[in-house]
Amino acid sequence: MYAQEKAECLGLTGWIRNCDDGSVETVAEGEEWLLKDFVEWHRLGPPHAQVDSVNVHYLNATGEFRSFTVTG
Repeated sequence: MYAQEKAECLGLTGWIRNCDDGSVETVAEGEEWLLKDFVEWHRLGPPHAQVDSVNVHYLNATGEFRSFTVTG
């Protein structure tokens, strides 16, 4: 929920989900400087979160997303 709010504030599109192993996976599209801001936000995490590491992979945008959603 916090990540969705942050992504929407930055005007990003894509999705985020909690994985069974306790990690979080995110796919986001937007301007590079806004994506970097989003990555830095992930490093801090939302209130009461414990962030051990953040792995980032940049790929070409597909333009397939219209909004930023939380998925299963």
